[in-house]
Amino acid sequence: MGAYILRRLLLIVPTLIGIMVINFALVQFVPGGPIEQVIAQMQGQGDVFEGFAGGGDDAGSQPIGDEQYAGARGLPPEFIEQLEKEFGFDKPPLERFLNMMWNYMRLDFGESYFRSISVTDLVLEKMPVSITLGLWSTLIAYVISIPLGIRKAVNDGSRFDTWTSGVIIMAYAIPGFLFAILLLVLFAGGSYWQIFPLRGLTSDNFQDLSWPAKIADYFWHITLPVVASTISAFATLTLLTKNSFLDEIKKHYVMTARAKGLSEGRVLYGHVFRNAMLIVIAGFPAVFVGGFFGGSLIIETIFSLDGLGRLGFEAAVARDYPVMFGTLFIYGLIGLVVGILSDLMYVIVDPRIDFERREG
Repeated sequence: MGAYILRRLLLIVPTLIGIMVINFALVQFVPGGPIEQVIAQMQGQGDVFEGFAGGGDDAGSQPIGDEQYAGARGLPPEFIEQLEKEFGFDKPPLERFLNMMWNYMRLDFGESYFRSISVTDLVLEKMPVSITLGLWSTLIAYVISIPLGIRKAVNDGSRFDTWTSGVIIMAYAIPGFLFAILLLVLFAGGSYWQIFPLRGLTSDNFQDLSWPAKIADYFWHITLPVVASTISAFATLTLLTKNSFLDEIKKHYVMTARAKGLSEGRVLYGHVFRNAMLIVIAGFPAVFVGGFFGGSLIIETIFSLDGLGRLGFEAAVARDYPVMFGTLFIYGLIGLVVGILSDLMYVIVDPRIDFERREG
């Protein structure tokens, strides 16, 4: 197992480089870089994409060197050249990419173009929100889905299985953002009850509270966002657990264990559980990473939470390349490491699995 983990760790480097190469190359063909963002703001356009909407000469395009910048009319070429130098665009793309990757390998992610703060500090500042949504959503989904899925499998075809399946399908069919808005309307002072706060991770007087009050205030604020981000994962995991248990229950070794006189609990949790949980554990990285990063953007926006989801989206819109590529590198690294941890969990659940023998 040690040799397998070592090979997986060594594969992280070329995999990350491949991810960064593809995204860096794609960005070179996307209009509206950071220089055009600065020019658009100086010209009072507010956003560079308003300049693209006009097109042609009406957009004020002017060739500067080998490039064209929308809205640059009236600005001296020396000013544009100074902007290029500050942003590093006076160097060819290959040199910029190599310098970026060398810095990333040393965990130096540079400084945001527009926020005057290092990317590392920016990510650490937004991390608590994403950790809250990703961690609690994943834990709650697994804690509820696994026992419920097991009970549905044991009582397959019963009334309990039927009506819970209906509830689960309805929960899965509801879009996360729509359910989040419904929670706001019902429980955050929209039209009915003012039970939970509308925005933020903590109250304004959080630092003045006692430790028990801080814990209560934290959970009071995260209840609605976590519930909204958990609903789809909860439905998926429940059905996945049920189907895994049904497949295992029908196998011969289960009938043999029952024929030997073992109790139903011993059969389910001593034999079936270990095999049925393999496919559920296999989906853990996708559930965790999805809830930690991608799935939090809409939830963060609706509940006015400032996390990594909003950070990545705003960086992409503003063409803040250090934040874009820095967070992409961090996301990719975490995803690859979590994939390795998933394989380790396979071995913990079922020691019979030997990845080295399979590769051989």
